[in-house]
Amino acid sequence: MTRQIEVGGVKIGGGAPVVIQSMLNTKTTDVDASLQQIRQLQAAGCQIVRLAVPNMEAARGFAEICKASELPLVADIHFDYKLAIAAAEGGASKIRINPGNIGGEDRVQAVVEVCKEKHIPIRIGVNGGSLDKKLLEKYGHPTAEALVESAFQHLELLEKYGFYDTCVSMKSSTVPTMVAAARLFRSRCDYPLHIGVTETGPVRQGLIKSAMGIGSLLLDGIGDTIRVSLTDDPVEEVYAAKDILKAAGLRREGVNIISCPTCGRTRIDLIGLVNQVDQALKDCQKPITVAVMGCIVNGPGEAREADIGIAGGDGWGTIFEKGVQVEKLPYDELLPALLKRIEAL
Repeated sequence: MTRQIEVGGVKIGGGAPVVIQSMLNTKTTDVDASLQQIRQLQAAGCQIVRLAVPNMEAARGFAEICKASELPLVADIHFDYKLAIAAAEGGASKIRINPGNIGGEDRVQAVVEVCKEKHIPIRIGVNGGSLDKKLLEKYGHPTAEALVESAFQHLELLEKYGFYDTCVSMKSSTVPTMVAAARLFRSRCDYPLHIGVTETGPVRQGLIKSAMGIGSLLLDGIGDTIRVSLTDDPVEEVYAAKDILKAAGLRREGVNIISCPTCGRTRIDLIGLVNQVDQALKDCQKPITVAVMGCIVNGPGEAREADIGIAGGDGWGTIFEKGVQVEKLPYDELLPALLKRIEAL
């Protein structure tokens, strides 16, 4: 079991459930837009939000956002340690620093002292794209070993100043590197890990890379908090994270939809129907499995374990519960009837 830290009341590590994070894509100087996006993320199921703090104007905006946010906020700091101090004083629940670009030991010490005083955790964010030059010379390129060595160097520095309230991330745009780094780190250390694949590319690739990287580690029991990085609306990152956790068997909240891949027996617009069901149940938190099947063969039979489901025929369909048919309806009435039954469950 890993150590545990607490970020604005949210426990990370130490046996706590895996925590979902995302990052705002609004300007931190735009307080109203940032708060609106935080509310959207919270409604989707996000638990911790990170904000970019690139300058002092953003640090002032960050402080204003902290006053009104219902979610814990993480200040994302690069280059200027003074921004980390300003964010800590402005109400940050956690400070994320990149050891590859934050500066010398005295600057790290200054951040540590204010975080220690205010009981604010620090996330050491190692990134394959910004490793120290000495490590790149040693390993040739951003290997898993290089990422882990960077993390340990900065953990040792924080520990030198008596700071242990730390979380670590070692991100790479290469899935095998990110996975290997997390496994190697966990074999040597019990600090909580934030996991994710960075710079994942277009949405389809991003989802696949994130599911492979994050999912592989979660199935190994590695990972205390996650972010699915997508070039998309941050709300979609949260939905994807929830789906990955459900697929890994780590969450029951929310609907698990199963559906067949279609074939020549399909006599309904199954693809369209699945998308409608998915959209209608996106925010449903009931821990149920819903089947949407294209024919009777794949209906109550193959999906008999589903709590409830529908199977289509030629212009009609059936609703079944635990493999037993409970209603036969014209196709146009299937979705409303399904949703009504789910509401009653």
